[in-house]
Amino acid sequence: MSEASLGNHLFAALSGKRAGARVMLVEADTADGGPAGGEPGTGEPAEGGDAQDGAGGEEPGESGSAEQEPGESGPAGAEPDESESESESEGESVPVVLVVDVLPTRASGTELPDPPAELPQVSRDELGAPTVRIPRGAKPPGTLEVVPLVRGRGPQVAKGEVITVELQAVAWGDGGLREGEVVESTWEDGVPPRSAQVGIGALIEGWDAGLVQQPVGSQVMLVVPPGMAYAGTKSPLAGETLVYVIDILDAHKPVQDNEKKKD
Repeated sequence: MSEASLGNHLFAALSGKRAGARVMLVEADTADGGPAGGEPGTGEPAEGGDAQDGAGGEEPGESGSAEQEPGESGPAGAEPDESESESESEGESVPVVLVVDVLPTRASGTELPDPPAELPQVSRDELGAPTVRIPRGAKPPGTLEVVPLVRGRGPQVAKGEVITVELQAVAWGDGGLREGEVVESTWEDGVPPRSAQVGIGALIEGWDAGLVQQPVGSQVMLVVPPGMAYAGTKSPLAGETLVYVIDILDAHKPVQDNEKKKD
C-alpha cells in the first residue's frame, strides 16, 4: 500500500488498519464532482455546514421561502426554470460510501522446507519480496512443478474464484531470455497486486492447475513449462519455462453483474 497507488485521502484513512479489517469510509462530494469541504473519510460536513445532511452552509437567499419582488408575475412558490434549477443544484453534497477490505501485503503461515536442489531457490527481503535463483546448469522440468513455500491458514482457493496476489516471475533461460531475468513483478514501487479469476481458462494453464486448492495466505512457487504457459503464441515468452512465486492474499466469489441487491 502506497500513497501514490491509493491517493492521499484513502492512504491516510487506511494507514494503521489491521489486515482482515473491513472499513467503511464516508465522504460528502458536491454534485459537480468536487469535495464539499469536509474532512476526507469522516463524513464530517464543511465548517458552517449542517451535520444532519452533510451539506455546506447555505448562502443567504439560496433556499427557503423567497419574497416576491414587485413586478414579478409568477407566484412566490412557482417552479423555477431549468437554468435556475441547474444553478442551484451546483454545490449540493452527495454522500459517498466506500467499503474497503484491508488485505495483507504478503504471505503468512507455516514456513515449509526449501525446494529440492534441482529446482529454483527463493529468498525474501524484510518486506516479503522474493528473489528467485535458478540452479546453474540445471535443465528445466518438463512438467508443472507446484512447490508450496508458505502454507497459509485461510480457506482453499476454489475454481472460479477471484484471487488477489503478489507475484514475481522469472525466466529459466531456456527460450532465449537471460537466466533469472524478471519478466513480471508486482513488488516494484507503485505496482498494485493483481486480481483475476482462476480455474476457468482466463489465466495460463499453469496457474489454473497450480493455484486451485491452495490455502489463502500461502506462498507458492510454480515452475511452468512452455506448453502450460505461452507456447504457440506471439509472446516473447513463448519458448520460456517460467518460474512464478505467488503470494495468495485473498480469494472470493466473483460479483455477478445481474446479482440483485438484498434489502
